[in-house]
Amino acid sequence: MAPTDPQQLPDDIDALKAMIAAAHAEIAELKVINATADERIARLTSIVAMLQRAQYGTRSERLRHDPLNDEQMAFVFDEIETGIEEIKAGLEARDRNSTAPRPSRPRKGFAPHLERIEQVIEPEVPADCVGLEAVCIGEDVSERLDVTPATFRVIVTRRPKYAYRLADDEDRIVQAPAPHHLIVGGIPTEALLAQVAVSKYADGLPLYRQEEIYARDGVELDRSLMAQWMGRLGFELEPLAQYVLHTIKQGERIFADETQLPTLAPGSGKVKTAWLWAYARDDRPFGGSGPPMVAYRFEDSRSGDCVARHLDGYRGILQVDGYTAYNRLGKDRGANDAMTLAGCWAHARRKFFDLHASDASPFASAVVKAMAPLWAIEEDIRGHNAELRASVRAERSRPIVDELFNMLDRELPRLSGKSKLAEAIRYTLSRRVALERFLADGRIEIDSNIVERAIRPQTITRKNALFAGSDGGGRTWATIATLLTTAKMNGVDPNAWLADTLERIAGGWPNSQIPDLMPWNFKP
Repeated sequence: MAPTDPQQLPDDIDALKAMIAAAHAEIAELKVINATADERIARLTSIVAMLQRAQYGTRSERLRHDPLNDEQMAFVFDEIETGIEEIKAGLEARDRNSTAPRPSRPRKGFAPHLERIEQVIEPEVPADCVGLEAVCIGEDVSERLDVTPATFRVIVTRRPKYAYRLADDEDRIVQAPAPHHLIVGGIPTEALLAQVAVSKYADGLPLYRQEEIYARDGVELDRSLMAQWMGRLGFELEPLAQYVLHTIKQGERIFADETQLPTLAPGSGKVKTAWLWAYARDDRPFGGSGPPMVAYRFEDSRSGDCVARHLDGYRGILQVDGYTAYNRLGKDRGANDAMTLAGCWAHARRKFFDLHASDASPFASAVVKAMAPLWAIEEDIRGHNAELRASVRAERSRPIVDELFNMLDRELPRLSGKSKLAEAIRYTLSRRVALERFLADGRIEIDSNIVERAIRPQTITRKNALFAGSDGGGRTWATIATLLTTAKMNGVDPNAWLADTLERIAGGWPNSQIPDLMPWNFKP
């Protein structure tokens, strides 16, 4: 870097020329670096914006093909942001000698409940100020987020025994009763059980990974031992999970979906295909005040008998995708045991979107574009009462839906019956009654995304765990996941709720008061 003080410049003309040439070269290099960095930042930022529109934008913006699922999309965001920050760090390192003040960045404050550890940094007293009175005229305050890594501790419980000499020369020994624990004679506290369960069933951290993490603290917790603990939790929490499903069936509308859960077949060492069924209730979109919740059920089968058994006695709206098991359920029931099936426009749209994304059909692209305003209307009426929603849909959504079905009716006769487009059209037309029900009933959603969002965390856990170790493990998975996911849906810390609930159960909490243990009733 060339000197900035003129007194430091050389008197020799050749040396001065060489210094000027070197400065010009450095300036040119910095210009290239800055231009390249700006270009890279602009390109990466545009990619982030595009991906964010694809994931979070309005339906009309989500027209380009994107093979990434939500988890992969989030990973891309992280990696791109990391790349941008790496470029910025390189530029800042080159400008360290710059005296220009750096503008402060606006920052969201930290949560008020976090502990504050204050550090006061006093300046050194200048030599000519020693012994003089110092008057504080202000201070600069900054906050940075810190963390203390989670550490294990041992709870040592002592119960002293006392002997009392009574008047009749008899002795009485007094000792406090032993506290109740869920694992009688075991080593874990209820807080540790909650930690293991939340890590596995809410955060997707399999037991073998937890075993490795805990070993770094010098704590040996064998995964098989933790698996036994989880089996005990599944048994103790089953009545609570049953109550969640019971409460869901009291609602006016239920969402249903299912996903594969690979499971080890007993005795063979091979993996079989089992299923995790999900039933969700969320009345908030049509102005309901009840808490949101989801219940999972583990089954060996995907047949309609499973959902019929799970929802036995339910009379109301069942909102589902186009899986035929649900369609049979709606047809098999008589008028006195009525269940109204409502369709999912997102599933119908997906079939056309796949053709649009591969540029296989201009008509499919036209259908996707024609559907887009339906979701924009839903955004406008979300949270309003059912009557208002139905009124707005009749006025604004009905013409769009009618025209969509007219488009499909006109196009189908022109197509080969074996084409993918004809298949997508037949799928939609055959479900017209179920798809149109949302127009007249404001309690019905346009899609079943509520239950899909509830089931997505289980697909991530499934990916990390590879498979359930047994049918019993699958049932435990469904039980614990029911309660932890419901806690998260209600904005409740699942770890705090589960630790508190396990302590209450260990203390003999009566079954008659199970409603008080529900996550939506939890108060820290």
